[in-house]
Formats: sequence, C-alpha cells, structure tokens
Amino acid sequence: MKNVNELLERQKRFFYSEKTKTLDFRLQQLDKLKDMIANNEAKIMEALKKDLNKSEFEAFTTEIGFLYMELKEVRKKLRSWMEPEKVTNPITHKGAKSRIYKDPYGVALVIAPWNYPFQLALAPVIGAIAAGNCVILKPSELTPNVSRLLAELVAQYFNEEYFTVVEGAVKETQELLSSRVDYIFFTGSVRVGKIVMEKASKYLTPHTLELGGKSPTIVDHDANLEIAAKRIAWAKFTNAGQTCIAPDYLFVHEKVKEQFIDLLKKSTENLYGNALKNPDYGRIVSDGHYERLKSFLLHSKVLFGGNSEDKELIIEPTFLGDIGWDDPVMQEEIFGPLLPVLTFTSIETVIEQVRNHEKPLALYYFSESKEKQEKILTQLTFGGGCINDALFHIANPYLPFGGVGQSGTGAYHGKASFDTFTHQKSVVHQTTKFDFPFRYPGNKQGMKLIKKLMRP
Repeated sequence: MKNVNELLERQKRFFYSEKTKTLDFRLQQLDKLKDMIANNEAKIMEALKKDLNKSEFEAFTTEIGFLYMELKEVRKKLRSWMEPEKVTNPITHKGAKSRIYKDPYGVALVIAPWNYPFQLALAPVIGAIAAGNCVILKPSELTPNVSRLLAELVAQYFNEEYFTVVEGAVKETQELLSSRVDYIFFTGSVRVGKIVMEKASKYLTPHTLELGGKSPTIVDHDANLEIAAKRIAWAKFTNAGQTCIAPDYLFVHEKVKEQFIDLLKKSTENLYGNALKNPDYGRIVSDGHYERLKSFLLHSKVLFGGNSEDKELIIEPTFLGDIGWDDPVMQEEIFGPLLPVLTFTSIETVIEQVRNHEKPLALYYFSESKEKQEKILTQLTFGGGCINDALFHIANPYLPFGGVGQSGTGAYHGKASFDTFTHQKSVVHQTTKFDFPFRYPGNKQGMKLIKKLMRP
C-alpha cells in the first residue's frame, strides 16, 4: 500500500509546478493514455475475460472502444474548452472586462466500480486530465486482474506524481477518502455513495456521485414490438445484466403482454443461445453477488430461464412474473440477468408508480405515440434514457451522463467531463482609466443614480 499522505503531497507539489495547466501537456497525457490502451488491447481483453468472462466483442465495444471515442472527442475540442469565456457586463461595470477562467481543482480521486472496470475507471480520468488535474485512481478489488493491469500500465506510462493507481479494498478506499484531495469522483452503489458523501463533507470536498437505482423500461401497446424485444434483450443481458443503466424491471401493456414476452424470449435466445454453455456470456462478479441474485429466484415465478451454474457463477437470462412492489426483487437494484415483468393498462398508472419510488438513473419508453412520449419525458424525472431504445444514450459523447436524487449527482462524458473537473473562476478586469464616484458612500447624487441603474 502506498503512503497516501506522501503520495498526495507529491501530487500537489507537481500540480503547483503549473505543468498540468498548459494545453500541450494535457494533449500529451491524453495521447499517452490512448497509446496505453492501444498497445495493450489484448492484455485488457484477457483481464476482462478472467474477471467477468467478457467476450472480445463486449470488451471492445463497451470498454475499449468507448474510451477511444471519448478521447477523440475531448482531444478535438480541448483547446476551445480551455479558453477563458467572455461574458457581458451590466451598465454598472462599464469599462471592465469579465471572464470565466477554467481552473483545475488540483488532485482528483477517482473511485471505480467492478462492472465495467476498465472503462469506468478511465472515462472520468480522461476528464480529469483534460481539465488539468493530477489523478489518483482506485480500481475495484472485485476485479483483481483489471485492477492489477491498470496499476502496471499506469506506472509504465505515467509519472506517479501526476497519475497513479492505488489498489486495495475497503481500508485503502477509506484512507483515500479521509485524505484532503481536491475532488472526488465515485461510481458505485447508493449505499457506498452515501459514505463517500459523508467523507467528502469533512473538508467540503466537491464530488460527483454516479450511482444507480431501479431503471424502468416501458413497452406500450403501440410500440414496434420486434425491435423493442431485440433492443431490450441486448440492453438487459449485456455483461450478464451488471450494468447500472440496464433495464431493471419491465412494464408491458396488458394488450400485448403475451406477444411481447414471446418476442423477448426469441430475441434473448437468438442473442445468447444456451447461456450456461455460451463461452461469451458474462459471469457474476463474486460469490456474494451470485447468492444475492439466486435468492431472488426463490421468491419469484420464473417465466423464462432461471437456471444457474454455481461453479462458474453464471445465471442465464431470466424473466420473472407475478411481481409486486413488495417482492424482494423490487426492493433494490438487481444488477444481474433477472428481469421482473409487470403489466399496465394506463400510462398514467405507470407514471404514478414510478413517481412513488426513487428517481431512476435511466428510463426507457417504447411507443410510436409522440404525445405519450412527451408525457413520459415531461412528467417523470430520471438521469437520462431513450425513446424506443435502451442503453444507447451512454454511447453519445455529446450527452452528459449522470443521475438525479439517489441515482447520483453531477454528470460527465465529453464536455461534461471537462466541466465536472473544472472550477469556473469568475474574474472582473476593471479599468483604472476612470472611476465611478456613485459606487462609494457619501456621494450626493449617488443614491439616486444607483436606484435608477439597479431597479427594474
């Protein structure tokens, strides 16, 4: 274990050297990061295979390729993002120039989760580097092969005083959170997110929390059912359902329930076949998570799937029926390949039931009705989502990604990542060529003029 206080002191000294604040330096570090990934794709895929049994397709599209897209967008726009932003002056500031300077925070702590252990570790780091910060990265101990690889590669490509990895579990995470870093970026569960926020409160450290929750997926009777089934099956069972924005439960209109469940079964079989024997279907990350998911099966009616392989920690894609809000599977985020199915006859009922629970990180609505699409978008609050698709919004670097309420605070991706790790420093450059006497007390005409200028 690295000495956290010494490491933090060294990174702060490097930050105060001013090296991280130039455009050239930031671009060089982003290029190093790209080279680190490109030169080690095979090793990254191997580590992901060992930890989560990710296929080459899934590892590249959801982890490696995602980072390439992010790096490309950030590198292309960074110069313009860094420029001080000129803003308009009111008449009271005549002669002055007002600007917003893009100021890095200093040392950023990034705490990564286990479900996309490479992508969700480095995507925030891209924003932190682009904004001119030093970085301490804490990978998840539940994916030890990826954690070890990240530590080795970052040490090979970067100076420790600028960007380093600290491995470990709860003890190491708590020590990092207790240190006086300048920004905390956490991705993980709501439970741990509350602990991070509590730790951050000691020094009022600014932070971003990317959490989760129960993300609803709604299929109305007028939806394109075949396309909806294919897209929902892909979104739900990618990474064996271990995705923070995966469809957590399904609301399907009573009129099309049987038809849609049949289409969903076919789509799932087409995508994953016999999942227990499919070498490219994901495994559950740990014994604890596996047993938690299996316990849900004991209290639910299985409509499809339900089989598991204890030795390999695999649970096949499973649909659950006769579900109520009081069932155990509806009490927390599932984070696995189980899809509870509920029915509805009125979209107003769906809106009411979603409102009665915590604001979700994602929401997906399938319908051809523009009117009902607008109703869902205006009457429900959620982090982000899709109309007639699922999961796909996360792949657009022009869309900020983040939660609301218990599903998270703050956002990132593309410019939002740069903004997250940047303090907007507002500065007035005042002229000395003249001075307004009315701004000072004791001026006879000052009050009259001030009222005239400042009143609506």
